[in-house]
Amino acid sequence: MNFKLGERLNRIFGGKKEKEDILTEIEELLISSDFGVEFTEEILRELRSRLELRSRSSSFQSEYTAILKEIIKEKMEPVNPVLGPGSLTAHLLFGVNGTGKTTTAAKLAYKLKKEGRSVLIAAADTYRDAAIEQLMIWSKRADVPVIRQFQGSDAGAVVFDACDAAVSRKVDDLVIDTAGRLHNKEMLMRELGKIGSVLDRKLPDARKLRLLVVDATTGQNALSQAALFNDYVGVDGIVLTKLDSSAKGGIACAVSGKLGIPIFYSGTGEKVQDLIDFNAEEYLEMLFS
Repeated sequence: MNFKLGERLNRIFGGKKEKEDILTEIEELLISSDFGVEFTEEILRELRSRLELRSRSSSFQSEYTAILKEIIKEKMEPVNPVLGPGSLTAHLLFGVNGTGKTTTAAKLAYKLKKEGRSVLIAAADTYRDAAIEQLMIWSKRADVPVIRQFQGSDAGAVVFDACDAAVSRKVDDLVIDTAGRLHNKEMLMRELGKIGSVLDRKLPDARKLRLLVVDATTGQNALSQAALFNDYVGVDGIVLTKLDSSAKGGIACAVSGKLGIPIFYSGTGEKVQDLIDFNAEEYLEMLFS
């Protein structure tokens, strides 16, 4: 990932500039890097309050950069909590169309399996053409079994069966792929609520993680999607897909910092193993390098 934010930040400190001029340019840089206007304003307010009047020195730039990273890190929520051995966790994946939910479901299943956990996938996207077939292909790459029905069947019924299978097989993790949906599609949003109710009823003692899958390349649309889903059904964590050189980078900070939702995972490529735990500190080091 190469967002060149650090390189662009270096240019701001070139030549003799007043403090306010520097802060204005930093503000413009953050907004253009997908931090968003409101989140950028929050960062700048905090930056101003922490900066004391100081004469320009050899550490002038590093002081600004260090404080800026510190502020952003503090605003980003903690990363994915550790999953305990032997405890059933249901991972409910949802989001709008085209974010990569189906591939992410298989990647997450693969990742959990590599960590020594037993995993089952539920093919609850019964709406999109060929969604089940696509998931079957990816599940074979992950070598994880799938509970499925047929296209057009009731998604809640698929999850119902998957819950029974997860309990009977004593698996550690149930990963649920769902259809892409917009917040204004009432029928599909109700379906998501129904799936949540099935999980609560069938797995009362299991841990449930509601994971919103967001395409990082959509920029500020990713932030608005996260806000809408969080308001409607609640979001425990974010999975940012396509977090590569085509994304500007700040959107990861904006989603987590502005909404107070942790980023659990990030997708870094097209292979089944290309899903990693999101580490805010490492990400900021990379972003500002």
